[in-house]
Amino acid sequence: MIVVGGGVIGLTTALALAEGGSRVRVWTREPVERTTSAVAGALWWPYHIEPEASARAWALSSLEVYERLAARPAQTGVRLVEGVLGETDPAEVEGWAAGRLTGLRSSTAREYGAGTGVRLRLPLIDMAVFLPWLRQRLRLAGGTVEERTVADLAEAEAAVVVNCTGLGARELAADASVRPVRGQLVVVENPGLDTWLVSTGPDGEMAYLFPHAGRLLLGGTAQDGIWSLEPDPEVAEAIVRRCAALRPEVAGARILEHRVGLRPVRDAVRLERAELPDGRPVVHHYGHGGAGVTVAWGCAREAAALVRAAASG
Repeated sequence: MIVVGGGVIGLTTALALAEGGSRVRVWTREPVERTTSAVAGALWWPYHIEPEASARAWALSSLEVYERLAARPAQTGVRLVEGVLGETDPAEVEGWAAGRLTGLRSSTAREYGAGTGVRLRLPLIDMAVFLPWLRQRLRLAGGTVEERTVADLAEAEAAVVVNCTGLGARELAADASVRPVRGQLVVVENPGLDTWLVSTGPDGEMAYLFPHAGRLLLGGTAQDGIWSLEPDPEVAEAIVRRCAALRPEVAGARILEHRVGLRPVRDAVRLERAELPDGRPVVHHYGHGGAGVTVAWGCAREAAALVRAAASG
């Protein structure tokens, strides 16, 4: 089997297949460290993904995996971290998470003075550690990762092809419904924050602060239909300003890096079997929006089941 696409969805789907006994090759245009997944803020939360019911089920399934991986944060990059999700009611979260989230309660005014929020502990993933770890786990399971540009899915000489190309599916699957939602973030020296915060202002602009060792990720944006990968200085200044309004210690923090990623958004995740022009089965698995990391393990299991069914005829 060949999985086309080496982001978190492609790698996790390939791993689900490899650890189930299948021989798997991943073809990726970019090294995993330069995929869209590498830019993710990577707080576990089903953001900008449809259908909602499936996304929540996949997310909760993935949560079980991340909770186990958090026992080895140095190796996996996964930690369980306390934080506040602004503009959210605990009853709304409890309605779908059903007791699965640790420490869920209303936030205090000291924790979040900008409005109503919830305090809880969630997986926060350091993608610079997690993606290489995921690639190595795939290799240990017998899978391979090859850097290769694909112009046509039919190039993949395998009995079953798995399409995990995200935005690349616009061309490779002739699917104009998958579109970019541009995300920009600013990486600064961490002035001492050890909790995360997500907030949406009255103007609809979001701000988030995700702490990692020695650095803090500040975001963000959700610019629908924008393809530019160049950091916008004015957008970066606005991000820092919004974050500093929530956590004043951020003001003046030394900027380490600017990042831009394009979320592959679709009206609904495409997870289905189809056929290539030559009749071979292809399983499409893309369109996870801003929640690829959040839902990866849950939807990878479903994708792997589809692939195995296709392989068995």
